[in-house]
Amino acid sequence: MTNSKGYRRGTRDLFALGDIVDIKGNGAVQKGMPHKVYHGKTGRVYNVTAHALGVIVNKRVRGRIIPKRINIRIEHVKHSQCRQDFLQRVKQNEKLRKEAKEKNERVCLRRQPAQPRPAHIVNGKEQPILLAPIPYEFIA
Repeated sequence: MTNSKGYRRGTRDLFALGDIVDIKGNGAVQKGMPHKVYHGKTGRVYNVTAHALGVIVNKRVRGRIIPKRINIRIEHVKHSQCRQDFLQRVKQNEKLRKEAKEKNERVCLRRQPAQPRPAHIVNGKEQPILLAPIPYEFIA
């Protein structure tokens, strides 16, 4: 028996509990569409069914933030890339820590803010074109 070739094939294990997902409403599929308030929000999966996901999303209502539980079909959800940078930094820090321990030296693993660029002189090959306003002419 061959594999099915449908659009949603192989989606049984696409999402797992605890995954961080981005909500993005797909207009081509009206079923299970999230409300416009949740479009562009990021949440955590708390329930997985055959066609949909349960997602916990923070919603701001007046002065407070309420964790809302919403059910969305998988066409309106995609995996979030927000943790990729963090996980990559953790791996690099472990590698740097291991190398520093072997060499018996200290290494700073914290993120450093972007420093200002050093001063430099700009040399132009051509003379700059000076702009000036056109004088006002009154025509009666």
